[in-house]
Amino acid sequence: MGSGKNHDDFRSGNCVCEVVRAIKEIQDNAVEDECVECSSCFTEPLGTLVSPARREPVDTRVFILSTADGSPFHAFLTNESNACVSIFFRVEEVFDNCCATLRVLVPGRREGGNFHAVNLVSSGDKCCIDLTKVCQVERFRASNDCITVDLSCFCSVQCVADVNLGLCN
Repeated sequence: MGSGKNHDDFRSGNCVCEVVRAIKEIQDNAVEDECVECSSCFTEPLGTLVSPARREPVDTRVFILSTADGSPFHAFLTNESNACVSIFFRVEEVFDNCCATLRVLVPGRREGGNFHAVNLVSSGDKCCIDLTKVCQVERFRASNDCITVDLSCFCSVQCVADVNLGLCN
């Protein structure tokens, strides 16, 4: 299964641009009935990063971007009481060859059946992401915060999960 594209041929010169563009295309063309066992950002259709036992519709491929030094890129959340930054994103639009609008996703975990936001900021150093807290994240919620980024500024992209955020295309 695939989009028919040769993913080894990154004509734009930036693989992060191509991966995010592919994620957007996969989100836009979500098909519920197909299954693929490969775990990759290029895996189609949307929903194949979800556990096979879970068969609910999905509308988002959650991903993380990394900077040149390998640290996760983060964006600020507004109107969130328990979390102020996130490293998790949903692509909303790709434009001008290598720019994108990303929705910042609220990282969370399940507590008593409810969504509880996870604060990813290190308690001792308020400017850094605590990577041990990243491991606590098991759920995501859409925020109203979107950012525009130049994808050519990033060195890597890692797809995390396919989830249903209940967003309209």
